[in-house]
Parts: sequence; C-alpha cells; structure tokens
Amino acid sequence: MGLPKVHRLKKTKDFQAVYKRGQYYKSSHFLMRVLSGDHQTKNPFPTQFGISISQKISKKAVVRNRLKRQIKAAIRSLLPMIIPGLKVVITVLHNRNECNYEHFLRELKQLLVKSNIFYGHTKECF
Repeated sequence: MGLPKVHRLKKTKDFQAVYKRGQYYKSSHFLMRVLSGDHQTKNPFPTQFGISISQKISKKAVVRNRLKRQIKAAIRSLLPMIIPGLKVVITVLHNRNECNYEHFLRELKQLLVKSNIFYGHTKECF
C-alpha cells in the first residue's frame, strides 16, 4: 500500500519549489528537502511527500520501484507523528549496499527528528 492521496506530492512545480526553497537534511542513504508551509493555522493542509530515485541507483525499474514502496511504507507508519503543513522530497542517494525496511524506518525517523518535523521530538533525542 502506498501513501494516501492527500499525502502525495505529484506536481512538477511543487517538487521544484521544494528543491529551490526547502531546507535539506542528509543521512547516509537519504537527502531530505523540507519546505515549510502554513502549519500554524487551524486546519493546515496535510504534509505531502515525494520520492526521487535516480537511474544511477539502479537501471532496473523493478529495483527503484521496490525502494519507493519500502520508503512509502515507512513514511505511512510515521504519518501520525509528523507535523502537518509541509512539503517533503526524499531523494535516495547512491549506495552500493541494499537496505531493508527496518533500516529505512530508523533512518527516516532520525531525519524527521533532525529536521524538527516530528511531534514531541527534538534533535537531542538521538
């Protein structure tokens, strides 16, 4: 299962806005760009995620799509704890070794805490 439709970042202009104006945070496998929206209002729009995987990671679409599915599943499990009103693009960095789901989940959680978009957590937690 993927992300719910309201949490998907689909339009090219949205991706480019995040690339141009968003802050970035890096880990060993991911580069995460975050563009803050208006999350101070009473009913903010939900946080939207986009995933970018280059053909440098793998020439095979099967491998790239499997990585996307694993990342989306990890994000979906963390959605209730993420601050609303953001646009996030996650780029998978080129690495020689494969990652499993648990490693993706742990690394994404650390990046979300590092970027201060995780409810109730700050950088000092890790």
